[in-house]
Amino acid sequence: MREYSTPAPFTIGDDESVVHTVFTHAEKTPHRVMYSRPHGDDWVAVTAQQFADQVRAVAKGLIANGVEPGDRVALLSATRYEWSLFDYAIWAAGAVSVPIYDSSSTEQIRWILQDSEAVLAVVETSRHEALFVDMPPTLRRILQIEGGAVNTLSAEGAAVDDTEVDLRLSRIRSADLASLVYTSGTTGRPKGCMLTHHNFLAEVRSILCSDVGVVAEPGNRGLTFLPLAHVLARAVSLALFEAGAAQAHWSDFSTVSAQFARYSPNIILGVPRVFEKVRDAAAAKASAGGAFKAAVFRFAENTAVAYSESLDHGGPSPVLKIKRNLADRLVYSKLRAAMGDECWYAISGGGALSPRLGHFFRGVGVPIYEGYGLTETTAAHSVNAPGAQKIGTVGRPMGGNSVRIAEDGEIELRGQVVFGGYWRNEEATAKVFDDGWFRTGDLGSLDEDGYLTITGRKKDLIITAGGKNVSPGPIEDRMRSHTLVSQAVVIGDGRSFVTALVTVDPDVFENWKAENGKPPAATIAELRHDPTLRDAVQSIVDDANKLVSHTEAIKKFVILERDLTEETGELTPTLKIKRNIVTERFAHEIEALYRK
Repeated sequence: MREYSTPAPFTIGDDESVVHTVFTHAEKTPHRVMYSRPHGDDWVAVTAQQFADQVRAVAKGLIANGVEPGDRVALLSATRYEWSLFDYAIWAAGAVSVPIYDSSSTEQIRWILQDSEAVLAVVETSRHEALFVDMPPTLRRILQIEGGAVNTLSAEGAAVDDTEVDLRLSRIRSADLASLVYTSGTTGRPKGCMLTHHNFLAEVRSILCSDVGVVAEPGNRGLTFLPLAHVLARAVSLALFEAGAAQAHWSDFSTVSAQFARYSPNIILGVPRVFEKVRDAAAAKASAGGAFKAAVFRFAENTAVAYSESLDHGGPSPVLKIKRNLADRLVYSKLRAAMGDECWYAISGGGALSPRLGHFFRGVGVPIYEGYGLTETTAAHSVNAPGAQKIGTVGRPMGGNSVRIAEDGEIELRGQVVFGGYWRNEEATAKVFDDGWFRTGDLGSLDEDGYLTITGRKKDLIITAGGKNVSPGPIEDRMRSHTLVSQAVVIGDGRSFVTALVTVDPDVFENWKAENGKPPAATIAELRHDPTLRDAVQSIVDDANKLVSHTEAIKKFVILERDLTEETGELTPTLKIKRNIVTERFAHEIEALYRK
């Protein structure tokens, strides 16, 4: 059993918490800009003192509403400044925050509120509030951000003395519960992960003590656009705040690229799909410019990948350096400008980043450092870093953490970021711990230098009728690395052979039609059986099949009429596939693949 550990370069006191930083910044650097709020075409600065004053005012409002230390307060909103404000204010009142994705259904909301026994909920819009139907009796009140929740609570708490907040702050201990973060529930009912202030502090300080943390310092900027209900975005946001870096919020994925240029972040945190979209948009723009520009992009992409790969094998040749300089002038400089032109690097989590995409961005000059973690590990447990990167792996454990591979290939984790268990669910907690090691459910390998590689999930493992084990993740990731494919779902559990459901990227489809002489108004549903489109997808399937043996290879596929989305319930908020939903919803298409 291979194991690797990294010692902790920090300590955490019993009387520390993630919220104390708010008031420390206000005392030591009151005029430092901590947040930038969007206002028209401009950004409005929020200083440390202004933020601390707002946190205190909202915390007093919560206290006036009867929120006691240890009470749970739900927070349902898209990513925005007020999300962070309420998160810290809940802590300042001594309470426990319960994040809920803004895409959640009434049933999901009801379950989380019932299980957590939240006494109060803060939602973003009237649409969100309308989802609160037949809620548990423990919920006493719902406040709406766009309905003036900040001002309402500030006014209601005006009579509460500041010393009450100070008293509650002084009583918070690092071992206290800070947040109940419910698993996204790709299968089964979400479970509440109990994350303490110690867990969050360990995550934040591990990030800041690693080489990826060098960008998080006063004067630098981060753009937070992933859902803050997801622990990854929240942990990085907390780390930026603790370090004194400024950050802005944005929630619209479809327009986030414009915010890169507008805010010029020094660091970008995303999931693999975000970076795939950045690359695909550049390729689509080149393709729309004609055959010559498309050829230039292909040259630049291949050069970036070759240049990056050479860095791991003795360095680039003089010829490769010349080619990269040319590609930089023609393509890379424009791509970096589209990312704000001041981005030092990006961090990717929440799913597997294809090695080719990782090499592409490193060759462009914006390296993506891939990490790995779960809600149960307060976000990242392992991460690549500047000077310590192996593309294709998720890096080594951060400070204070350990990883080992069990006999059956399962990844097991231990360390200060690992949670203490599931809320009021001792049975589920006992199932995921093995003598203090957290069983992740993921499969992987560990090299001699401590770099972890993810090879799949145990629960996703496909066992064919012939007894062959197939891990769908690598095949699906390889297919998604091609521009034309948006999503791929490998099927075959208990079946005689392996098949796949494939969706076409709607944006790339438009260019594909123009390049292949198809009617401009034709839809994916109308062309999914088109021989030319099927041949294009078949070549992608053939490429993915190179990763596996003949018995593991995809024998048949079907192109679905539409893409999989979070709105239709087939993807989680971090764009992971809900396999149980997909296989149930497309059962007819799956059965058709196995008819003779």
